[in-house]
Amino acid sequence: MPDASAQQHPSIPDLLKSSDTAFSFEFFPPKDDASEAVLWESIRRVERIRPSFVSVTYGAGGSTRDRTVRVTSRIEHETTMTTMAHLTCVGSSVAQLRQVVGQYAGSGIRNILALRGDPAGGLGVPWTPHPEGLDHADQLVELIRALGEFTVGVAAFPDKHPESSTLQDDADVLIRKADAGASFAITQMVTDVDAYLRLRDLVDASGRTMPIVPGLMPVTAHGQLERMTALNGQPLAGDVVERIEAVKDDKATLREVGIEICTEHAARLIAEGVPGIHFITMNRSTATLEVHRNLTS
Repeated sequence: MPDASAQQHPSIPDLLKSSDTAFSFEFFPPKDDASEAVLWESIRRVERIRPSFVSVTYGAGGSTRDRTVRVTSRIEHETTMTTMAHLTCVGSSVAQLRQVVGQYAGSGIRNILALRGDPAGGLGVPWTPHPEGLDHADQLVELIRALGEFTVGVAAFPDKHPESSTLQDDADVLIRKADAGASFAITQMVTDVDAYLRLRDLVDASGRTMPIVPGLMPVTAHGQLERMTALNGQPLAGDVVERIEAVKDDKATLREVGIEICTEHAARLIAEGVPGIHFITMNRSTATLEVHRNLTS
């Protein structure tokens, strides 16, 4: 069994500089033992293709913090993969954030995705920071960087953050995060490739060279996109919705179309020179691995 303390994983920016496209996979913390067994089956399948890195999200409002830390640490210790930890400001004091960063460090994890996080009350509820916490992701970036030799990534929003007025606002926020010490970004789920390219071009125009990795998810069930957008408020590309709706009554065909759309988007993004593709797996890796196989075979 690999010993995390003995592993010397490269930083994510170094992995993204490779001549080949970096492929990474995102999991979320399971709610119970049965879900954890499904997660580990997915992790082992992903490990076989030697991804550039994998990550584990926080639950809504930081509700799964302890399980997130435990699962992320277990991946770091028990697999050969480079692990990226997620960390949000939601519901946490600075002291608690320091504690979590310390737990990650103790597990040998050196790559952290720093997120402000969604309001604890859900979409549409005004953001309110913890009274002893942080208000913005750039502050979290600065805190993590001050606590050790960490490589810090941040979120990017090609379809505009719900609290932004314009895409330029989002580009400016991303630039501030870079100035605070972030060295890469990962987007929310991309359904409109042009939206990703617009955000990338705005950041490039500022003179920053931060790699921005698009997040993709193959739709495998009707309503999946709508559930995602209900959580994060992002608009969905009309052509994608139309193609999914056209086959909504045929589960097998819907899954095929979802994989086809994701493959098309990934292929175009790779042709546009993206540094990597970050697959959102929903803890079931077979569909994302099919997309990966389509791209690499």
